Amino acid sequence: MTTITWDNIGSRYYENGISRGVFYGRDEVAGVAWNGLTSVDDDKVDTTTPLYFDGFKFGDMVTLGDFQGRLKAFTYPDAFLPYQGVIEADPGFSLTAQPKTRFGLCYRTEINNDLGQSIGYKLHILYNLLAIPAQKTYETLSLDNEPIDFEWDISAIPEEVDNFRPTAYVIIDSRKMDPFLLADIEDILYGTAEDPPKLPDLNELVSFVKKWGRLVITDNGDGTWTAYTPLLDVITMLDAESFQIVTDNAEYLDPDTYEISSSDKEEIWLP
Repeated sequence: MTTITWDNIGSRYYENGISRGVFYGRDEVAGVAWNGLTSVDDDKVDTTTPLYFDGFKFGDMVTLGDFQGRLKAFTYPDAFLPYQGVIEADPGFSLTAQPKTRFGLCYRTEINNDLGQSIGYKLHILYNLLAIPAQKTYETLSLDNEPIDFEWDISAIPEEVDNFRPTAYVIIDSRKMDPFLLADIEDILYGTAEDPPKLPDLNELVSFVKKWGRLVITDNGDGTWTAYTPLLDVITMLDAESFQIVTDNAEYLDPDTYEISSSDKEEIWLP
């Protein structure tokens, strides 16, 4: 058995910063960078109600709250204007107090330790947000001008997720996730040279993460197939004509036959 120790050097972690904000509109609109995003406050509140029987407390009933909070930024992408009720009727001519639309958001926070080392980060993905602009004040110019800090009260409608309670908030920890899976997810969220950035459906994202594998099998259409993996020691050539595949994607059907499945990024990659 190992004795608990406290305050080991390099093991005192903290989280800070916000970066790589991405705004996602509806109807498969490509995500756009949100430069100037300064903070996202999570004000979700869970409540407890004590339960009594014959004058004695025997438990607590927990009511889980849904995501709500506040969004702050020095500026925002033009694509966000219609989602806060501002519609451009003609170039440079906009009408306010129009119907608001729900949107998605992704941002990143950093994880560091007491040695000042960056040891990872978290991706925060929010679905079905509605933003209500907070009051803002315009002041006369002076010698110590500061940029206006825009604020919005935000709330989310949770989505049904198979085998889980409905939610609208997903967190991905780079320290724990397979780096190749993380790279695939970031390619989807941030885009690549071939594919635009997009926010995958929440159920599709959950399914993709749970089904993801390190092995990709391609049917060549001529009775042959090709196996590819970016990881070492998964596919090993035993001799000039024999190979060995070591992966969870291979399942023996009998002593001489096995079935190989493939991870499928296309299920949420394609528009």
